[in-house]
Amino acid sequence: MNISKGLNPRFPLLLVDDEDSWLQSFKATLRSQGIDNVVLLNDGTKVMETLASQMFCAVAVDLMMPGISGEELIPQIVEEYPEVPVLVISGINEIKSVVNCIRKGAFDFIVKTEDRNTLIAGVRHAIEIFELRQENSSLKQRFFKSGPDKPELFSEIITAHKDMISIFKYIEAIAETARPVLITGESGVGKELVARAVHDASGRKGNFVAVNVAGLDDNIFSDTLFGHKKGAFTGAAESRLGLIEKAKNGTLFLDEIGDLAPTSQTKLLRLLQEHEFMPLGSDMAKRSSARVITATHQSITKMQDQGKFRKDLFFRLRGHMLQIPPLRERIEDLPLLISHFVNEVQTDTGMDVNVDVHDIAAFLNNYSFPGNVRELQHLIHDASSICGQSELKQKHFRKLMEIPGDSFSGESLHDSGESVSFGARLPTLNEMRTKLIDEALRRTNGNQSSAAQLIGVTRQAVSKYLKKNG
Repeated sequence: MNISKGLNPRFPLLLVDDEDSWLQSFKATLRSQGIDNVVLLNDGTKVMETLASQMFCAVAVDLMMPGISGEELIPQIVEEYPEVPVLVISGINEIKSVVNCIRKGAFDFIVKTEDRNTLIAGVRHAIEIFELRQENSSLKQRFFKSGPDKPELFSEIITAHKDMISIFKYIEAIAETARPVLITGESGVGKELVARAVHDASGRKGNFVAVNVAGLDDNIFSDTLFGHKKGAFTGAAESRLGLIEKAKNGTLFLDEIGDLAPTSQTKLLRLLQEHEFMPLGSDMAKRSSARVITATHQSITKMQDQGKFRKDLFFRLRGHMLQIPPLRERIEDLPLLISHFVNEVQTDTGMDVNVDVHDIAAFLNNYSFPGNVRELQHLIHDASSICGQSELKQKHFRKLMEIPGDSFSGESLHDSGESVSFGARLPTLNEMRTKLIDEALRRTNGNQSSAAQLIGVTRQAVSKYLKKNG
């Protein structure tokens, strides 16, 4: 994992050495890598006092110091602050000293004369371990509670299902780390709402910036994320900031990441590895401080097996994974969702919608909801339009859910033995395909990816159909 590369840890790093020049030099090196949350201390006898004053993510102590040695400090720090990794720094590589320090609880032993990249890697690894320990401790505490600490963070997600509540508690536990988050789930389950909840829970000061990468070719993807300099290409009359810069100190949300082109996957991998990017037409790299959250309705595992998605990118993206259950697996939420969407209709239109929520929920209970919560939202809005000022009843939903040949009557479409009936003239295959794609687009409110998933074709096939038919 590469948790903190290029990103400040939440708590500072404590560097302890009696050589001020080395402290300043190493601090400058860390800052060049984006880690500038560092506290310097040139007196080893004040380490325990300093640790008692605030939380630190790691401690790096010199092996040989006047007053007290790093080797003597290790057991004291480990006993008092077991969650804080201790790195020992020495001017010479002595096997005996290394063994003694590790036995006493040191996390790592670093030699000053080694390449600076090795020193930085040791610090990053220590920060990574601290963050993991913090998360594990937080998770243990949270999962003994019945709900999230701050339920208001999740007010946009209408649910009372235990699996969703567990996801909320997990989000609170991992929200403040810098690691990427991968959100998976079928179209319409609310992945962007979950991404926004992660951002809100993180306390990040920057913006939440979202973009759907489906259908973006590599040039547009690069320009959208990285921006460009004036004159970078024909028509680039002015410089333009990319979304990464607009998400500075915030969150960059990339939806439909499974549709990302191979060349763009390589560029995203470099961004995640190095936390650096170059605007088009520029030869100067910029650092990124945005946390990356991605989402997909596709199976990344299958795409990897098919050679369509880079395995190394997948491992970078899945710093944390959230699998959002489909609506059919949390059908108990139907009454809550129906009430919410009816209120939404009344707010949007001013209509006074009368409805027996539990009657409608019982009617829809066995429906598979291929479009999930988004489909239910459209059904409520459409059915309310049909009923007008009269009471919203089951019949209004039947009209919307029955296409020619459909026989839904409150029973699962998957189990009802669907059949298609025809008139005197048989339609052509092209006519049937047109009707099927039109209906899929209607049910998904024009979302091409969702429509394609609904009828078992590629998104490109739906896009080609739309272009052909204007």
